[in-house]
Amino acid sequence: MSLKIYQKKRTFLRTPEPQGKKIPGKGTLKFVVHEHHASHLHYDLRLEVDGVLKSWAVPKGPSTNPEEKRLAVHVEDHPLAYATFKGTIPKGNYGAGKVKIWDHGTYEAINTNDRKESEKSLLVGLKKGHITFILYGKKLHGEFALIQMKKSKNWLLIKKSDIFSAKPSTKPKVKIFSNFSAPIEPMLAHLADKPFDQADWIFEIKWDGYRAIGKIRNTKVELLSRHGLSLNQQFPPIAKELAKISEEMILDGEIVVLDENGRADFQRIQNYKKTGKGNLVYYVFDILEYKKQDLRNLPLLERKKILKHVLPILARVKYSDHIIEHGKELFATAVEAGIEGIMAKDGASTYQIGERSKSWLKIKNLQQQEAVICGITAPRGSRKEFGALVLGVYEKGKLIYIGHTGGGFNESLLKEIKSLLKPLITKKCPFKREPVTNAPVQWLKPKVVCEIRFTEWTQEGMMRHPVFLGIREDKNPMEVTKEKNIFPVNKNYKTNSQFTHLNKIFWPQEKYTKQDLIIYYDKIAPFILPYLKDRPQALHRFPDGITGENFFQKNINIIPEGLETVKIFSTSKNKEINFALCQNKYDLLYLANLGCIEFHPWNSRQQHLDKPDYLLFDLDPLNISFTKVIETALTVKKVLDSAGIKSFCKTSGATGLHVYVPMEAKYSTKQVIEFAKILVTIVHAKLPETTSIERMPAKRNRKVYLDYLQNRRGQNMVAPYSARPRPGAPVSTPLHWQEVKIGLDPKKFTIKTIFKRLKRIGDIWKKVLGKGIDMEKALKKLEKEWKKIKQ
Repeated sequence: MSLKIYQKKRTFLRTPEPQGKKIPGKGTLKFVVHEHHASHLHYDLRLEVDGVLKSWAVPKGPSTNPEEKRLAVHVEDHPLAYATFKGTIPKGNYGAGKVKIWDHGTYEAINTNDRKESEKSLLVGLKKGHITFILYGKKLHGEFALIQMKKSKNWLLIKKSDIFSAKPSTKPKVKIFSNFSAPIEPMLAHLADKPFDQADWIFEIKWDGYRAIGKIRNTKVELLSRHGLSLNQQFPPIAKELAKISEEMILDGEIVVLDENGRADFQRIQNYKKTGKGNLVYYVFDILEYKKQDLRNLPLLERKKILKHVLPILARVKYSDHIIEHGKELFATAVEAGIEGIMAKDGASTYQIGERSKSWLKIKNLQQQEAVICGITAPRGSRKEFGALVLGVYEKGKLIYIGHTGGGFNESLLKEIKSLLKPLITKKCPFKREPVTNAPVQWLKPKVVCEIRFTEWTQEGMMRHPVFLGIREDKNPMEVTKEKNIFPVNKNYKTNSQFTHLNKIFWPQEKYTKQDLIIYYDKIAPFILPYLKDRPQALHRFPDGITGENFFQKNINIIPEGLETVKIFSTSKNKEINFALCQNKYDLLYLANLGCIEFHPWNSRQQHLDKPDYLLFDLDPLNISFTKVIETALTVKKVLDSAGIKSFCKTSGATGLHVYVPMEAKYSTKQVIEFAKILVTIVHAKLPETTSIERMPAKRNRKVYLDYLQNRRGQNMVAPYSARPRPGAPVSTPLHWQEVKIGLDPKKFTIKTIFKRLKRIGDIWKKVLGKGIDMEKALKKLEKEWKKIKQ
């Protein structure tokens, strides 16, 4: 296709669309997704390729669920100027209607971030009818594929499985309105233990009440609990208010009773159910369907925009607002106000019916826990009815004891709770082992759930200072488990890290598994961490081992609590990127579990990104023997020695060698790279037949490439002691210079053999991070060396 078709369909005097022409683009390849309100709402995916925007109309819009294959109709090419177009195409014109930019950003082909290579790969893929690419957008992230159907204009747009893909629901797919009274299981959140700031995430107040799905159709209202029980009779004012809404919709929110300061109070909602008194409010934070249009696959921020627009102003039904990015600030406000906590939600997340998703997190100020009432102790002193509730939670299908509480009761509440529990009295203890209590116990059938507030968990797994808040009629006892942080911080990784797919083969020839990789990084941690700490990491991920697909990931879009990141502005992507930092063993193992076989740190630390800690030379052979690499490394050392510069060598773990020079962060990146260029120029002059400083492979065949460009800002090099994704599971290993001689075999240093060496010689590279050179003195000596060469 060409722009001729695009231009033929349009009269540019009558439309604001750009006429445009085919022009070579610059920088990183761009993409845009337009939301097009034409005769029917649809979305247009446009990818910059070969000076135009290759375009596909996607009727239902892109999906982040790998199970959902979206039809994408290949349409005419659009000019590059269309990437920024938004506005209204007047009636009578082709494609009349409002056009919005739904998402935009940059993209690249798989396995390369080079523009020319990406375009070449994509053009070949277009001819073959199958292209794969990685999007870096505001809403869309990660790997996607476009696959042509039977050489027609119809393609399929498919999200590939990665950390950015939505978790496919295990629930059967049904139309929400197929049965008006049918229950809908709401989307649930994991627990995180600290607030955080994150662009593209939203943060809301966590309301302490009853979760409720509100269905409205033709003034008929169904207010349903989390487990599908009708709440219409318990909260009639809310049902009556919802009946005032004229349009069909399905809402998700929390029913609360507010105190005088506007705070949700769980005990007050308990009292409301008995007395009907209190400031009852339904705070709505999500919309699942509107006018029979399923909204669940729209990003959360889009759903909230729709919700705010369509929800009328009512006395007892209110829109639950949010802020973007600044979670720490909202949490501080919540703490100051004595509010239970906040919710953190990925703004791009879809609504996953009945799923507990990592895209939604709850961060609590006040510790609360649901508990099953398993017994009551005998009253003591002047107290009547009972002394304390004996509490438990389920773990692997069995009840475990978590403590007892006698706090939070008055005389009338004691009577009420005793009356509720009396029919459940049994002689059989529901726990496998009868716990020790401070008074005799009447055991109960574990049928009733309550809400407990407490200060902390003890090392024995007991609640400290527990206080009864109320009965949870909306909870199923069998679903009550101890809430655990999905992202534990500063905890023992052996008990808290959730390693996955440990039996997956990562090195097929050797039959080494992912577990072997994690065990290796567990043992090597004291050696490798000094070379990783505080350095931005370019993650090289191999989720299916060294023979599977792999990809580099720089931007950490979803940041697990506890993993530190550093924001760095990328000029090529024109946005800030969250680089991971590997600060401790927990981080190291977490990243290894993501499939990071090797680690690629920056040459500089986050404290001084423009001042490298070392200079490095990557001696990279192309169709030349390793003997020549050794010769080159020794020549590099000789040149450095002549300038009084101490240097250090290591195997690359592949086919080359790396030579490092300590800089101690005394010089700028520009100074370091200019100095490196001088050094390689001298080395090349000494070995003109076997070395090259040409970057293009075609110009350095049968030579050792003296790669000094690895010293540029943002470049990275495999760390010492890092494993490599090559047969044999080699390790990038520090060497004594006397080992760099004919007969050196880098393949003998592997994840299985390295520890014997380390036990014998330890870490011989510590001085790389030590005292730096005096560049001025070295330059004077190098000037003499250069004069000798020129003579």
